[in-house]
Amino acid sequence: MTFILLLANIILAFVQFHDSTAYAVPQPHSIVISQTSVIAASVSTLVTNISSTQVPPTTIDLPPDTTGSIPTSLETQGRPSSQPFATATVTSPGTFFPAIKSSLLKQLPSSMSQVLLSSDMSTTDAFEPVATSPPPSEITSRGDHPVPRLGIAPQANPLSTNKFYANLFLGGQTQGVWTHPYSVSWSYGSGNAQSWGLSVSHIDTDQRAEGPRNTAVPGSPIQYFINPIGIQSLILSAAELGPSTVLTTDSLEAFSVNANLQPQVASGSSIKFPLVQGMGFVTGIYTNLQPNIQSSVFFRNVISGTSPQAGIFKYSITLEDGKNWLLYATPSNGQDPQLKLLSNTLLQGLPDWSGTIQAAKNPAGSAGESVFDGSAGVYATTATVTGSVSGASGSYQLSWSKAGLSGQSPKLVMFALPHHLHSFDQNTTSATTPVTLQTTTKGIAAAVVADSWTLVEPSLPTDIGFAPWSPATGTVDNLSAAAIAAILNVASEEVNQDMDAQTNLNSMYYSGKALSKFATIIYTIHDLAKQPDLANQGLATLKVAYARFTSNQQIFPLVYDTAWKGVVSSASYALNDSGVDFGNSYYNDHHFHYGYFVYAAAIIAYLDPTWLAQNQEWVNALVRDVANPSVEDSYFPVSRSFDWYHGHSFAKGLFESGDSKDEESSSEDALFTYGMKMWGQVTGDASMEARGNLMLSVQASARSLQSYFLLQSDNAVQPADFIGNKVTGILFENKIDHTTYFGGNFEFVQGIHMIPLNPSSAFTRTHQFVTEEWNTYFMDNAVDPASNVTGGWKGILYANLAIIDPKTSFSFFSQSSFDASWLDGGASQTWYLAYAAGLGGA
Repeated sequence: MTFILLLANIILAFVQFHDSTAYAVPQPHSIVISQTSVIAASVSTLVTNISSTQVPPTTIDLPPDTTGSIPTSLETQGRPSSQPFATATVTSPGTFFPAIKSSLLKQLPSSMSQVLLSSDMSTTDAFEPVATSPPPSEITSRGDHPVPRLGIAPQANPLSTNKFYANLFLGGQTQGVWTHPYSVSWSYGSGNAQSWGLSVSHIDTDQRAEGPRNTAVPGSPIQYFINPIGIQSLILSAAELGPSTVLTTDSLEAFSVNANLQPQVASGSSIKFPLVQGMGFVTGIYTNLQPNIQSSVFFRNVISGTSPQAGIFKYSITLEDGKNWLLYATPSNGQDPQLKLLSNTLLQGLPDWSGTIQAAKNPAGSAGESVFDGSAGVYATTATVTGSVSGASGSYQLSWSKAGLSGQSPKLVMFALPHHLHSFDQNTTSATTPVTLQTTTKGIAAAVVADSWTLVEPSLPTDIGFAPWSPATGTVDNLSAAAIAAILNVASEEVNQDMDAQTNLNSMYYSGKALSKFATIIYTIHDLAKQPDLANQGLATLKVAYARFTSNQQIFPLVYDTAWKGVVSSASYALNDSGVDFGNSYYNDHHFHYGYFVYAAAIIAYLDPTWLAQNQEWVNALVRDVANPSVEDSYFPVSRSFDWYHGHSFAKGLFESGDSKDEESSSEDALFTYGMKMWGQVTGDASMEARGNLMLSVQASARSLQSYFLLQSDNAVQPADFIGNKVTGILFENKIDHTTYFGGNFEFVQGIHMIPLNPSSAFTRTHQFVTEEWNTYFMDNAVDPASNVTGGWKGILYANLAIIDPKTSFSFFSQSSFDASWLDGGASQTWYLAYAAGLGGA
């Protein structure tokens, strides 16, 4: 009878599933009813002398969930539909300020090249703290931020607000977290498995959805692509988890967080998930729980395999979508966890179990198993970034702390993004494996077996200063007589515009843009047009306008938020509106907003170093809020905006999002970096300057911006049917949409990745890219000719044109019929003329 039953099971396994791969030997087991709503029948078990394959019956009528959901609408919470500049035309002044006589500016160097820091070959630590003191006293503190710290355990270090894991403590706590290449989310009783554990998903290219094609654009690129959410391939759960389950987080750091599931509040039993960007395994650390490994895609079979290391039990899982996952269980007591397949949604272990369970998707057969086997039993817990600069060369290291098996030291398997691979040193490159997985918006990730990576940036932009710059010309601070004449023809009027009215606004973003505008006008007059007296006149007025902010007397003063630890606008507190000023109070867009202030301050301090004494601490507070480099600074989280794993910043703050964090303006991201570099230079902070140069190089030089945002025709990272758009539009962690939050006009979508044109623009926006983009959209016979564009976007497009055709750009801005309405609130005809002239326009 036993032989007949075994033979029947063998035939059933072969006919239904066609899978005879085998490794280990669990015994046949009795069937129980789990806490899920899926009721198990008999389970077929194929036994040989070397393996055991567990095969479930079909237990429910529902089909496996292999498609998830595709929410195509643009999430706009905290994202007002305002354009990125005031649209009212600036009126000319009625009277001019009298020239202020002073010898100060006449005594300053006549060009920026004379004050560049010495280019010796000493090595500079790029991650020294900016400061460790409290924010300046002018910025008052308050602890009543509107967003609660939901489920966050107290910690000494400041809380990160803009990192990949924020959905764990926002809203319903059920939206996804993208570690790349995996995403995870709290199942919260959803899906076929009706689980309360942490679901794990990985999306392949053929699963994502694509938007309609834009036939007006050459090549008819798709408008967007989006990855389905809610596919619960595997779920790491426990029999005890149910409706009373609570999700908490602890150890919120720049690259990592711990997510914890407990059966109820204050339970001594839990699953801790150390979530680290790039992690090769999703790891659950179980304490006194009965493991439930579940799937809403359904188990096709589970094969127990040969242990890769002492104390580790291995399982190979095939799901009903045909995908293979590897599972490794490491019991704390070393005993067999006896994971048994009770239904097509449930693989269950022993009660009161403690240890780790790790899951990884294996796309590479036996070669993939070899890679994952070699790193099983250990997992990353957190990461740090360090780096240094010597001359024009820099490098940085991503290093992981790890835990797991004691007495053994297998190296971690972590996934690298495309821009990492371009920058790896030789040793790190040699640790790269053939195992690859598709990411949602960053191309194909490669598995690297190493506990740290070293990335090299050999050509830092150390020679970029305040003057126009391009790779072909270098810095140009000596303009032709004709160019100077054209500049002075408009500069004397623009410098006398009402700075108070243009900068004293109810928005940190708009105010910063205006301050930056006037700073560049004054720099241009002083250094490029060689008129220090006129520059001094404007500088005195600009200092007064800037002082309104350093004294915190603007319409909505800044506050230091002691709850989340950051400098935010008080606008949302006053108006009870989370979206006011683009969500600044909720930590949206701080690098965009504060970058303009830092850039303006750098110019003021360059022109008048005595200004630093009263203002450096305030400007440093903005830098620390956005880009604090060190855990030694206890007042701000490390690198709030810039993500050293992704190589660019994320703009979204404390807003729950189904597609997670996003970035709309790559150029304003780079502006903050450039402004910080220049602020470090004028203040003598060599570490800050080095860090700015390093970050700019990571963003440009065929790294993150060129890989993910600015899409040349040879881009091999983003989908081939999308790169014809030339820019991403809004890049989320789960989708890319060629649009903006304020409209879909081509000049909006392309232009938001141009503003503001500054000396670093030609470094981040390559000649080839700008040429392709201009020919696609803005040349006379293209889909959206620049000559037909109106308002401030027209000036932006023609200023950007200077990167590839400075003569046409200069002619546009020097025409006698130039219309001031073609300038946005953060731009000037003075600077645009100087920029185009410096790049060869006159």
